[in-house]
Amino acid sequence: QPQGGQGGGGPREAAGVADQAAFASRFGPQEPRKGSDILVECLERAGVDTVFAYPGGASMEIHQALTRSDSIRNILCRHEQGEIFAAQGFAKSSGLVGVCIATSGPGATNLVTGLADAMLDSVPLVAITGQVPRPMIGTDAFQETPIVEVTRQITKHNYLVMDIHDLPRIMKEAFFLAKTGRPGPVLVDVPKDIQQQMVVPQWDLPMELDGYISRLAPPPQLEDIRAIAEALGEAERPVLYVGGGCLDAAEELRELVELTGVPVVQTLMGLGAFPESHPLALQMLGMHGTVYANFAVDDSDLLIAVGVRFDDRVTGKLAAFAPKSKIVHIDIDAAEIGKNKVVDISVCSDAKSSLGALNRVLRTEAAPLRDQYAPWRAMVAAKRLESPMAYDNSGDLILPQMAIETLQRLTNGEAIISTGVGQHQMWSAQWYKFNSVRRWVTSGGLGSMGFGLPSALGCAAAFDGKDGRPKLTVVDIDGDGSFMMNPQELATLTAHDLDVKIMVLNNQHLGMVVQWEDRFYKSNHAHTYLGTEGRDYNDTKDEADIFPDFVKMAESCRVKAKRIRRRDELEEGIREMLESEGAFLLDVMVPNIEHVLPMIPGGGGYKDTIAQ
Repeated sequence: QPQGGQGGGGPREAAGVADQAAFASRFGPQEPRKGSDILVECLERAGVDTVFAYPGGASMEIHQALTRSDSIRNILCRHEQGEIFAAQGFAKSSGLVGVCIATSGPGATNLVTGLADAMLDSVPLVAITGQVPRPMIGTDAFQETPIVEVTRQITKHNYLVMDIHDLPRIMKEAFFLAKTGRPGPVLVDVPKDIQQQMVVPQWDLPMELDGYISRLAPPPQLEDIRAIAEALGEAERPVLYVGGGCLDAAEELRELVELTGVPVVQTLMGLGAFPESHPLALQMLGMHGTVYANFAVDDSDLLIAVGVRFDDRVTGKLAAFAPKSKIVHIDIDAAEIGKNKVVDISVCSDAKSSLGALNRVLRTEAAPLRDQYAPWRAMVAAKRLESPMAYDNSGDLILPQMAIETLQRLTNGEAIISTGVGQHQMWSAQWYKFNSVRRWVTSGGLGSMGFGLPSALGCAAAFDGKDGRPKLTVVDIDGDGSFMMNPQELATLTAHDLDVKIMVLNNQHLGMVVQWEDRFYKSNHAHTYLGTEGRDYNDTKDEADIFPDFVKMAESCRVKAKRIRRRDELEEGIREMLESEGAFLLDVMVPNIEHVLPMIPGGGGYKDTIAQ
């Protein structure tokens, strides 16, 4: 199956060629070839058709081999951090394994943030790095870093290839590890002399992962599933709390909700697992979640957590989170169960099979439950009416919430949305309603500024409408601070004809930090203004004071661009961005005094909610 596969929703197999015997190599069976050609053929045999790779001295051989491949294209990002964020965007939006390649030393260390990001967000990723030749390892050679040691704690697994005969097995293992169990990043470090060595590869070597495979989560046990069904039968106020681990179980989740009528709250990473337009969708919970989502969790007597990790941005003060609830936790990673919150019923298994089994038990063995929860649904609906998501839309300024709502309407909620990190990210999660999985691509656990643009170009590479891949609209909703972390990828958009729309919500400040300064530091703004001293556009309203000039920056990379400052320009500006052929940057000036609300302060609970 090509890496780019079908788009927009539903579980999909990770990259892989099912019938290895049918693979047509460009080399003869007993023809020696370089290690770099073996590596590239490993990628081809894994079904990879897109890589994000930046060349250097220790990876040149790999790039030479890539030019000999008829099936793999390389997207040349302009920074290694850009390439690994792009590989993540590719993986998150497609459900397939993302692949990036960098040289040794600084090339490899530039991948570190992306590896940590992929680890925390459980993204299937294979990162390949060049390394100095084996005799030079440990000699402080030019551009040598011990990248395996550097990344040991931020990868699911990593390898230093010391024997060329191991390379096919290692690459097979890398893809298997990345996409099975709880997905994650795997790093493969390949010395340059290994890349240059000539051998005949053995493709049928078995993987040496018996210990790992023995620890993979088994199918759900029927007695555990029946215990959940029994808890549902006893509950009066149940809530489903679903996260990124539920994205491939969206169909089963929808069936469970239809069977039971249980309201659903979603984490930042789980948005789209359940359609947000559904009457029982309470949207996001947690620090910037809806009041009614957090109310439902706070007042629930049964919390069924699926594919989540009880993150601090969701729970706040752990003792105050779901204080009245019996807690069920379904997760594929045994280490997450009971790690942060004591649970009453645990199922260490895949979310899809677990919810499927629960649906079968409820259909065949349990009494109908919808009517039982009718009073509870009425309570939650009343809370939604009492505390709706709202903002003050008076005046002439463009408010960020309004810009995102307009984008939602003009795209029919069907775009892939990538974001950076900050206020714009939270507003996007709040105001763009996701009804399909893998349309929301963001940096959740690590919160990496600069993620939005490179991630979006990775999404666009997966859904560019070329070579049999489907076409989807991709929009990077970014903040000015986050955008400036990786603006060099504007050049990549033009060089590779990637259709990314960029909507920068520009307030000339590090908005989320300013919000915390306003709320908790008596508005003492410490190095959070990003413009030039004494010329804050928010005060002067002089367009010449906007700094930097993103329109000129985009145009220097041959990306079409426009700036809008007034509310009456908003809809026309977004429409022009969406209808324009190719990449387009829309610089949307928004006020710096706007806060993301509601908000539960760090370490607080539902009763500490700040609503205005």
